[in-house]
Amino acid sequence: MHTNPHTQAILITSCVYLIYKSNNQLVMLFSNNVLSSCLKGNTTAINIANRRGMWTFSSIGRLGNQMGQYATLYALAKRNGYQAYILPNMHRELSNIFRINLPVLHQKVADRIQWKHYSLNDWMSPEYNNISGQYVKLTGYPCSWTFYHHIRDEILQEFSFHDFIVEESNAFLRRVKEGRQNVTFVGVHVRRGDYVYVMPNIWKGVVADKGYLKNAMDYFRYKYQIPVFVVASNDMDWCKENIDNSLGDVYFAGDGQEGSPGKDFALLAHCNHTIMTIGTFGVWLGYLVGGETIYLTNYTLPDSPFLKVFKYEAAFLPEWIGIPADLSPLMKEREV
Repeated sequence: MHTNPHTQAILITSCVYLIYKSNNQLVMLFSNNVLSSCLKGNTTAINIANRRGMWTFSSIGRLGNQMGQYATLYALAKRNGYQAYILPNMHRELSNIFRINLPVLHQKVADRIQWKHYSLNDWMSPEYNNISGQYVKLTGYPCSWTFYHHIRDEILQEFSFHDFIVEESNAFLRRVKEGRQNVTFVGVHVRRGDYVYVMPNIWKGVVADKGYLKNAMDYFRYKYQIPVFVVASNDMDWCKENIDNSLGDVYFAGDGQEGSPGKDFALLAHCNHTIMTIGTFGVWLGYLVGGETIYLTNYTLPDSPFLKVFKYEAAFLPEWIGIPADLSPLMKEREV
């Protein structure tokens, strides 16, 4: 492997790291793939070290949040001409599920870099096309197609599932299918948990109720010959009590464990269409599945502070189908 004066590669015996100095900044990646490519004479891999500066994202939140942060980092770094790197906690969250490709920056090195912190809105703004700074750490909770829809194919490639996950998900759906023909699978994600308190008490909003889910499911029942609804939620007890399964077309598949949502996400992502309620988990399901997506809309009062940090039109694709929420419980509270 040939290196220029600004690049040094060191192999550490217990763990493989690629270390180099660039523009007086110490950079460390743990990436067997990069090192392997270098050893094979792949100059594309080596050229990463020659780029001036790097961008990353202060990853925080659950699966849907970190998917949004990853995709936004990928897109904005590309727009601004910098190489994107992810931090170890984002790598741990996403690499167990997806075949992501961005290189990983070692935390000890990230702690040594003097980052320019740049806060983002939840949606794309024109000024994000020209962000100054060589060492930029993006912050926020972006989850909007407006950041990355122009490179949709690349984003979908980044969020392609590991083969064993694909096999497990398809095996489950085959068992549910039970030999029936013309089955249309609809993934249903019902987000409750902390939102049951947060939405009415902080954001002046509501979560999806049984009426919304019935309307959304009836849309697919009327349109498709044999719809099968695969339900996952962080409150499966509520789902079993409030989702009508009198037709025998509902399968409660999720385990309700918020700490390990990857299995539920993968299963719903292998369905043909999506019903979501609220939250980034459901948004990403609709985006990856690519079929018809029904979402809950207008689920806050007009004076909700939530609308200062969230735009319906930026969160949900124009072709998705919105069903307005029933705000009457909030209105009744105001009347008291």
